[in-house]
Amino acid sequence: MSDELFKALADPTRRLILDELGERSGQTLFELCTRLITRHQLNMSRQAVSQHLAVLEGAGLVESRREGRHKFHTMNPAPLRHIVERWLGPDRPESES
Repeated sequence: MSDELFKALADPTRRLILDELGERSGQTLFELCTRLITRHQLNMSRQAVSQHLAVLEGAGLVESRREGRHKFHTMNPAPLRHIVERWLGPDRPESES
């Protein structure tokens, strides 16, 4: 597990971006910006959102693909599964409260 993953998850704006991509996969930068403004009142420049996406991509949490002039972003849950397996995997006994 890399520090980039935890750095990416530490920022609340990046977590909102992941929430949005988890709810609706394959969004463009414009769509993400619009949803962040309308649903979360988070008015950020496209460049700022793009920089957050770059951090998420670097951590492996977001994948993107180009189709013509458009770039579509999709959440990749695999790195999150690694966290769950590391600390909550099937080999771990459940603690009793």
